[in-house]
Amino acid sequence: MNEQEKITLIDENNNEVEFTLVDYVEIEDQRYVVLLPDEDPENGAIILRIDQDENGDDVLVEIEDDEEFDRVVAVLEQEEE
Repeated sequence: MNEQEKITLIDENNNEVEFTLVDYVEIEDQRYVVLLPDEDPENGAIILRIDQDENGDDVLVEIEDDEEFDRVVAVLEQEEE
């Protein structure tokens, strides 16, 4: 069994929050990750877009556009079938 990848993010209160990487998908040259919080998985997963900062480093950003979010969810649901 493969150990799932863990990632630590900083929340709005400057607290470290551990997540498990659940899925990765690429749609129309955009990359997304699905993360499940380790402390409270009952609240469900979050989906973040992978962008690049001015130095070319990957950064995770919240998806604010509802159409983009719905498109990613639809692709993820198709993968489950």
